Amino acid sequence: MRPLISQHSSRVCEARFLGRIAYPEAHELQESLVALRKAGDVPDTLLLLEHPHVITLGRSSNRANVIASEVERANLSVELFETGRGGDVTYHGPGQLVGYSIVNLSPDRCDIRKYVRDLEEVLIRTASDFGVTAGRIAGLTGIWVGGAKLAAIGVRISRWVTMHGFALNVTTDLSYFQLIVPCGISDRTVTSLEKLLGKEIELERVAQSVASHFGEVFERKIERV
Repeated sequence: MRPLISQHSSRVCEARFLGRIAYPEAHELQESLVALRKAGDVPDTLLLLEHPHVITLGRSSNRANVIASEVERANLSVELFETGRGGDVTYHGPGQLVGYSIVNLSPDRCDIRKYVRDLEEVLIRTASDFGVTAGRIAGLTGIWVGGAKLAAIGVRISRWVTMHGFALNVTTDLSYFQLIVPCGISDRTVTSLEKLLGKEIELERVAQSVASHFGEVFERKIERV
């Protein structure tokens, strides 16, 4: 497939679409890439993928926000993992595009708040490509359509190298979010591109859009590998 190139970029970011991959495997890959990025042995990398059903807990998670019991999770084949990202509890599953960005923010982008806002901007532009107008809600992360969350963000940054990232609901079965209190926010709902548009969207098309806008926003030359 042709490279996705931002005309404004001067640094390379490799974009990899991995398809469906188990959460522990993806987490191990991230940790390996972070170590290599810190050593300067690999360029910035954007991993785009989907997970089998899994609930993940961030560093500030409240266990009470996992509503489903262990038995219920087992019956639905939903795994549970603790992770080092920021934020509370979230759900990943088929039809949801997950993006893990391993990017060195040094020396010119050493601002955690700006990094999160930039990820939101990537997702807002992506939603726009498919005819959906999304935006931000003051005091909350992620992107929203009305009061419904379309994409969640949870990151970790060590020595200015990033890890974890975002989850954009494309054709996600939203009923699985009933197993949790998404991101610990009880008075909001979740939505997906499919629900908003009334039609199925190919996940890889959305991945292409995300990679392109990631290059624009972060001023990187995106190389598809």
